[in-house]
Amino acid sequence: MLTYPEIDPVIFGIGPLKIRWYGMMYVIGFLAGWWLARKRANYPHTPIKPEQVDDLVFYVMLGVILGGRLGYTLFYGWGEIAADPLYILKIWKGGMSFLGGLIGVLVAMWLYGRKLGHTLWQMTDFVAPLAPIGLGAGRIGNFINGELWGKPTDVPWGMMYNGVVRHPNQLYEALLEGLVLFLVLWFFSKKPRPYMAVSGLFLFLYGVFRFGIEFVRVPDQHIGDGGYLAYGWLTMGHVLTTPMIIAGAWLLLAAYSRVEEVKA
Repeated sequence: MLTYPEIDPVIFGIGPLKIRWYGMMYVIGFLAGWWLARKRANYPHTPIKPEQVDDLVFYVMLGVILGGRLGYTLFYGWGEIAADPLYILKIWKGGMSFLGGLIGVLVAMWLYGRKLGHTLWQMTDFVAPLAPIGLGAGRIGNFINGELWGKPTDVPWGMMYNGVVRHPNQLYEALLEGLVLFLVLWFFSKKPRPYMAVSGLFLFLYGVFRFGIEFVRVPDQHIGDGGYLAYGWLTMGHVLTTPMIIAGAWLLLAAYSRVEEVKA
């Protein structure tokens, strides 16, 4: 059994201004994404040039922050909004939806892609390998905030939190949706791949990882019956990731089927 380290979520404060680890994780994620995007832009098969990376990251930031926060409040945060309408602006308290951020990034990439003369999938194939670093950093921020815990457990790596040994769900997600997903996508995309294949692999693997982790994650209690929508195990996370798995598999199949048609 491990013990939760009880990290102060505030790094430091200057008067009323407080710098929090959760927000810092997003800064780290965006900076890492910017650095990786500049390296990726030097590959001859990518549609983005190095001088376009700064604008690209700006569009991605808007998509992640606006989409992620709006998505969370729409999917999970109705109770908080009812109690405090300004809750939607309090990003430092946590509460960002991956699906909302994904939709926000898709819109942002479509807009920026139109400006550059590229298709949506050309843009997402470029961006997909950069996203896991930010996802992993965000989950570390959740861990520091002491939120999104897993269910009680007796596994050796269970972590004591508020008197209960729980799955360190945030660390599972940081490992799988962050580090593992990044490594797979980064090395997969270093070579030219069929149009839509990188985007499809991202959606498929993220969906599979998150779907599996939902079984040990404490669901949002205000949704359904104690967090479960049906069968005593189906959560909102399962519902939202199932279309991602299907869409990812379809994109991969479509990408490689088109290659076979061209060869034929």
